[in-house]
Amino acid sequence: MASRTNRRGRTPQPPDGPRRRRLPMRLLLPLLVLAALMAMLMLRGYVHSEILADHRVRPAAASDQVPEQILKGGPVIDARSGRTETLDMPDRRLVLTFDDGPDPEWTPKVLDVLKKHDAHAVFFVTGTMASRHPDLVRRMVEEGHEVGLHTFNHPDLSYQSKKRIDWELSQNQLAISGAAGIRTSLFRPPYSSFAAAMDNESWPVTEYIGSRGYITVVNNTDSEDWRKPGVEEIIRKATPKGREGAIVLMHDSGGDRHQTVQALDRFLPQMQERGYEFDNLTEALGAPSAHSQVTGVDLWKGKAWVFLVQASDNITGVLVVGLAIIGFLVISRFVLMLVLSGAHARRVRKRGFSWGPPVTEPVSVLVPAYNEAKCIENTVRSLMASEHPIEILVIDDGSTDGTARIVEAMGLPNVRVVRQLNAGKPAALNRGLANARHDIIVMMDGDTVFEPSTVRELVQPFGDPRVGAVAGNAKVGNRDSLIGAWQHIEYVMGFNLDRRMYDMLRCMPTIPGAVGAFRRTALERVGGMSEDTLAEDTDITMAMHRDGWRVVYAEKARAWTEAPETVQQLWSQRYRWSYGTMQAIWKHRKALVESGPSGRFGRVGLPLVSLFMVLAPLLAPLIDVFLLYGLIFGPTQKTIVAWLGVLAIQAVCAAYAFRLDRERMTHLISLPLQQILYRQLMYVVLLQSWITALTGGRLRWQKLRRTGVVEAPGGPAPRERRPVG
Repeated sequence: MASRTNRRGRTPQPPDGPRRRRLPMRLLLPLLVLAALMAMLMLRGYVHSEILADHRVRPAAASDQVPEQILKGGPVIDARSGRTETLDMPDRRLVLTFDDGPDPEWTPKVLDVLKKHDAHAVFFVTGTMASRHPDLVRRMVEEGHEVGLHTFNHPDLSYQSKKRIDWELSQNQLAISGAAGIRTSLFRPPYSSFAAAMDNESWPVTEYIGSRGYITVVNNTDSEDWRKPGVEEIIRKATPKGREGAIVLMHDSGGDRHQTVQALDRFLPQMQERGYEFDNLTEALGAPSAHSQVTGVDLWKGKAWVFLVQASDNITGVLVVGLAIIGFLVISRFVLMLVLSGAHARRVRKRGFSWGPPVTEPVSVLVPAYNEAKCIENTVRSLMASEHPIEILVIDDGSTDGTARIVEAMGLPNVRVVRQLNAGKPAALNRGLANARHDIIVMMDGDTVFEPSTVRELVQPFGDPRVGAVAGNAKVGNRDSLIGAWQHIEYVMGFNLDRRMYDMLRCMPTIPGAVGAFRRTALERVGGMSEDTLAEDTDITMAMHRDGWRVVYAEKARAWTEAPETVQQLWSQRYRWSYGTMQAIWKHRKALVESGPSGRFGRVGLPLVSLFMVLAPLLAPLIDVFLLYGLIFGPTQKTIVAWLGVLAIQAVCAAYAFRLDRERMTHLISLPLQQILYRQLMYVVLLQSWITALTGGRLRWQKLRRTGVVEAPGGPAPRERRPVG
């Protein structure tokens, strides 16, 4: 039947049979996005020496196994091809060397001073810094300076295995290749000093590095600029004796280097006046260049590496901004909820408060039902116990489980059953509206039960002629399970506290389908319930605002609904809710620029709904991504404190919400676990909804399985009421 497969109808279940289970694309894409973000964070952590970095520094050891010619030799050690050769600098030749860069602030200043005085130098760069600032490595090479390796993560190599040493060298070369298209044969070990300081632990490393084709360059003149001793002291330390040549150690990274830059600007002309030349290492030694061009696959591997590192830094930067935004939104929302919900409670609970004249006329209660055989009897009997005169219309939307027959067999007065072919909930509500006898319409779900006072409390705000619709207080009836308790917290804190806030701002975004009331005239003016979205309750509420009606919240109008009891059912429900909310926001987007009665909702309500219900939940996973990253890679203590701080704020809001709703606080015991598990599910659901919206996907209404276990707590036994009308 065509009516059973329309866009808003429920699709029959396929026949049983073996099916190959595949991970649906709508689930796969969110997981891939989250995995990609984690991969970018891991790459950034590695490049910033937060992951796999070893910061241990070994104390000095004995040197009895180091050849005498090394200990008494020059600062250039060539152990390639089994040789053990050292070289000194010729007289009046100074080779300036800069370690630990390139730094985005200080390296350009060092390069500017060198260029100003027509001097060359050797930059021993780390792979982490070269990967992040490839333009500076490229500038070094283009301006005629030499580049050497200083490992990737700057570990003390005497602690490392040969495999790790090879990794440090190859990753360092990869970064230089990607940045400047060259390879280098120069290497300086981290934490090295003079050749005379070589010991039994560092010498085997130097031999191994020589066997890999590298020349090890230490120094024989240390400026000690890292101590920041002052410009004069740096110059004094960097100046060799007499006419001797030297390899001078300086730094262009690792902290504030303004003294180094100032000293360099004075040191260069002073030494040039004394006849000194500032050359590259190979120029000073009259040797072939240490650089060789990289081509082919190796070049593209280097470029790809640099691209990925740049991407990880940029993406992480965006994520950090996103984290700041979500932090601001979360705190802002909590502050608004606490302040405005408290004001709402004080207003409606103030002695003598009333919406206007008491509303005593009968109302029509519409109960759309599709396969609600397990719930419908409880629902109808709870309505029969109502303290307010009502008529009950059960609109059977093509049920196949005998829902209509159950209601008819109850033989209750003033209860009518309206049957229709399956057409969806909005069509069922419109059909009920057409058959209703009264001017106030109450709408509820077929799996919901009312307390005796619910209808009376729900309709009192209509004493104010400006009120077009009223939202009731929906509560989770099956809260004994863990997943039910989590939803209970969400309903009390996330929904009802929100409704108090939005009521005070006069921009209520949603009247819950489980418990809401409308003026018939207001419904008819906006065209009744619409099938344009999957969130018809949000859609109709926004339409009411745009038509100039007030929408308010009645805290005492409690309804008990059956929440999903499995993850799959919860997923289906929230997927429909979030996607439908996006549809409703898009449908009513013109409210942003409208004036008149709908202007307030467009200026305040729609932006807040978009921020708090769509954007903020989409960015919220960043809190947990950075939490996981911080727990694993540090700073662990600060991360835990920050997360506990956010949890404490949420706990305060939740406790306040429970106090306002007079709920027992015991359910809040599961709040921390809810934040770790339940919230993640909601994130992925929202991300899936975004993907569905952006890809133009279409979503059908999905019927949830009900058990009929929910009853209104503390209510009197059902009783028959006299007919009204």
